[in-house]
Amino acid sequence: MTAFVDTNILIRHLTGDPPGQARRATASLAEAEELLLPDLIVAEVVFVLESFYEVATDEVARLVRSVIAYPPIRTLDPGLLLRSLEIYETHRIDFAEAYLVASAEASGIPDVVSFDRSIDRVATVNRIEP
Repeated sequence: MTAFVDTNILIRHLTGDPPGQARRATASLAEAEELLLPDLIVAEVVFVLESFYEVATDEVARLVRSVIAYPPIRTLDPGLLLRSLEIYETHRIDFAEAYLVASAEASGIPDVVSFDRSIDRVATVNRIEP
């Protein structure tokens, strides 16, 4: 069966919280043939792990990489997500900004219009402040 996977399944599996749902989520992942993981869900997983579970950036990046590498998981562009995680982890910027930077790199359009100065930490793009 091919199906989309939601944030709550991944969070339950990764955190073990709450235990009953975590067991069901883990079993579902183990039985899956193919699970489609939208980029938005990856961003939400990062946000929930950081904000609610207070997981450190390096561990969030490790956990999300493990999800992307899980054989039944399919993403639209795994390279883009992995580069986003690298920027997020290395430059310590929010995942959304890291994804934006990785998208700019991949597109060959190095200019990013933003008020977010954390983007300046990444030398591969040029932040333009309006």
